[in-house]
Amino acid sequence: MSQRKFAIVTGASTGIGLELAKLAAQDGYDLVVAADTPLVDASRELQGLGVEVRNVETDLSTFEGVDRLLAAAGGRPVDALFANAGHGLGHAFLEQDPAEWRHVIDTNITGTVYLVQKVAREMVARNEGRILITGSIAGHIAGAFHAVYNGSKAFIDSFSDALNNELKDTEVTVTCLKPGATETEFFHRADMDDTKVGSSSKDDPADVARTGYKAMMKGERSVVYGLMNKLQVAGSKVLGGGVSAEMHRGMAEPGTAKE
Repeated sequence: MSQRKFAIVTGASTGIGLELAKLAAQDGYDLVVAADTPLVDASRELQGLGVEVRNVETDLSTFEGVDRLLAAAGGRPVDALFANAGHGLGHAFLEQDPAEWRHVIDTNITGTVYLVQKVAREMVARNEGRILITGSIAGHIAGAFHAVYNGSKAFIDSFSDALNNELKDTEVTVTCLKPGATETEFFHRADMDDTKVGSSSKDDPADVARTGYKAMMKGERSVVYGLMNKLQVAGSKVLGGGVSAEMHRGMAEPGTAKE
């Protein structure tokens, strides 16, 4: 059995998750990388880094999908968990199919919390391990025309802080990475190409991933990537939900890409 460190990365097909997987591989971690879409990019880009990489295509919105991911670990102790999988859904809430908004909630909240609980229990039993949960600055902003997603990230941001506190007397660390709009497949998959945020320039996922990875290795509670994102979080606290919702509407309402 390999004596190298071992990590699990979810949402690893592209974007922040793929960049986190690269960083872990460069740092000597064997990997299980998972997503609900084919992992062509991850498979190619993680080759030749001197570590073992196993790909798992599974639906992380279900307990069964998470269990399938954990089974792929083959019983190896998890030294680092990157709980990065997330799903967005644009347009007005009343227009959304209940099955689609439920998938957002089940992916972003249910599957993430279940995965973290399963892995964190084993880490605490060994009294070692690192967890990075990808939250979002969206969790601080009332997300008009992205309401369910932003609400789900508010839960994740809060949950991560709470778990960090619960484990403060152990050697298991919990860090929440809070990116803003990042250049990934996220907005396309959320059907937000015709919005201002979907069509605008965004942060580099490699830079975002490095920020989160470094914060996790230092055991920091949370980190917001980028000065502008930090200002948005600070501003939302001052302005309140009504104003932040109106500002978010200007970025996320369908058709704003033309303005």
